[in-house]
Amino acid sequence: MQISSYQRVFNEYFAGEDYKNDAQKASAVLREARRVFFLGNGGSNAICSHMYEDFAKILRYQTFAFSDAALITCFSNDYGYEKAMAEWLGIYGQAGDVLVAISSSGNSMNIVNAVEKANALGMSAITLSGFKPDNKLRKLGHVNFYIPESDYGIVECFHQVILHAILDDLALERKE
Repeated sequence: MQISSYQRVFNEYFAGEDYKNDAQKASAVLREARRVFFLGNGGSNAICSHMYEDFAKILRYQTFAFSDAALITCFSNDYGYEKAMAEWLGIYGQAGDVLVAISSSGNSMNIVNAVEKANALGMSAITLSGFKPDNKLRKLGHVNFYIPESDYGIVECFHQVILHAILDDLALERKE
């Protein structure tokens, strides 16, 4: 049964010191954020839409996601798909902002280019990737979450879990 794969990854990954250290670092970065930008493709973009809504509603952060169809097609047509997100960040991103970039493979060039642009702008970057340990995205963030699996479902689900756990921790801090 496939659920046993999810259970195995959950038990191994979330019990590990890498996750705990990265979650603490990501929380610290997000505590200092002026604004938070979320970027991803396909299922990862759906996670971004969910997270930008929750970070705004629950934490009252100013949030943005590159998820509007007209915006995506406009920027992709004018700048090319691989540069569309980077161009958008070039307009809106500023030092002190945080970019949360999600790519299951870690090799989507539009996401890689956007993180490079964020770094050039003085933004902090939190990346979430999976598949191969040497993926391009994994080396670019200030905090880099990596799920060591090649199954899209597992990688995408745990990216969502990671972001929700951080959100929940930050929300809990505010209540205390």
